[in-house]
Amino acid sequence: MIEQLKAFKGNTLALEVIEGFTETDELLTQKFFKEKLNEGYDYINVLIKLDEIKISHSSTKSFMEDTIWILRNYKQIGNIAIVAHSKILEALIPIDAFFFERLRKGFQERYFDASQLDKALEFVTSKQS
Repeated sequence: MIEQLKAFKGNTLALEVIEGFTETDELLTQKFFKEKLNEGYDYINVLIKLDEIKISHSSTKSFMEDTIWILRNYKQIGNIAIVAHSKILEALIPIDAFFFERLRKGFQERYFDASQLDKALEFVTSKQS
């Protein structure tokens, strides 16, 4: 299940994945993103909190479709903050960030521990367009 952590005026979207990520969640995420673009922003900064996600409750198809959607829309994605409490994600995000930064000069993708939610929110709201 996905829900907005906080509604922002501006080009920031903050979402939390609770339990699992399904096809319905994927469509809802795209809807939230499109609504922000329709407000006239060139790019959207995104915070995704994954602290309570359970991979076993998630759809592999949804993750794959979401990845394809991200690759097709990467020019409209600003800074990305991944908030979790996971040593695996903490290690993988810098690798993903390397490719993301090469595609989108001037934007970053960063990992934040769940205890650093305030810092993550500050990071994604620092580049308001």
